[in-house]
Amino acid sequence: MDINELFDLAVIDSKKLSEKPSNEILLQLYAYFKQATEGDINIEAPTNPFDFVAKAKFTAWEELKGKSSIDAKQAYIDLVKSLQS
Repeated sequence: MDINELFDLAVIDSKKLSEKPSNEILLQLYAYFKQATEGDINIEAPTNPFDFVAKAKFTAWEELKGKSSIDAKQAYIDLVKSLQS
């Protein structure tokens, strides 16, 4: 299988985990997914200072700026695998 097929399987597997991951892990999954599928962050920073979720998502994705789609896909795959064991 190529990286795209493995990534697609990891996305499916991430929805079937026996336990819900911590918020920190969920943010990592979100950021890797966005970087893998959309590339560098392409949205404005949230303006509502009390929207902590949006700010956390923005920051997590922004920290991956410059990471290639392939590297982000591999990181996502590796993270999902680690959560399955």
